[in-house]
Amino acid sequence: MSDVPKGGYAARQPGHHPVALYPPYRTSVKRSPQAAPLSFPTTMSEETGPVFGHDILGPLDADLLHNFGPQDRSAIGPRILVHGRVADQFDRPVAGALLEVWQANAGGRYRHAREGYIAPLDPNFGGCGRVITDAEGRYELRTVLPGPYPWPNGPNDWRPAHIHFSVFGHGFAQRLITQMYFEGDPLIPLCPIVRSIQDEDAVSRLIAPLDMTRSLPMDARAYRFDITLRGRRQTIFENRMEGL
Repeated sequence: MSDVPKGGYAARQPGHHPVALYPPYRTSVKRSPQAAPLSFPTTMSEETGPVFGHDILGPLDADLLHNFGPQDRSAIGPRILVHGRVADQFDRPVAGALLEVWQANAGGRYRHAREGYIAPLDPNFGGCGRVITDAEGRYELRTVLPGPYPWPNGPNDWRPAHIHFSVFGHGFAQRLITQMYFEGDPLIPLCPIVRSIQDEDAVSRLIAPLDMTRSLPMDARAYRFDITLRGRRQTIFENRMEGL
């Protein structure tokens, strides 16, 4: 007999996620819980949830290069393709998952009313997109490589280049908000947010490797970012929403 459960969701693995209190990440000091967390079995409402269809998407929702500015103009910066697979805790594809993304432009600036970085805005880049996974749990997005940017955490802290992901799976228990980083970025090990993750393997699951097999000649490099919802191989969640 198989020891794989027939239903339900695996409990989250606390050691794989960022610690709630990490003083080098300054805002975690005030935001961290003052009492030990409680764990409860998932309920029916958590195991059933929103169902998304492709009819909610616009024709350019997954193309951040062209979904903001005039149709005949592209966003400025190195063009990339981001693709991957969304799976559950038993490596089964999660079809029909809604992925929403947001990011800084190629200069490291968000299109946000409270943005304080002096890098210029790109008039052809809004920084937001969304896509729904296919029957095999796969997705694909076109965008620009986001730039790193300074943030007021320490005297000279910089965020690595990253893309924010918000994932709605088959139920509310599969809700995930996380960040994708890029292979080879020297700022990753210097970032206090990344350093708040104690498990090196968990950090590696947030770093998308370059995938030249999917790169588009004379157009865009490709990066692969696979996402696992819950279980021991879960893609970890970020502990603070940033950006838009």
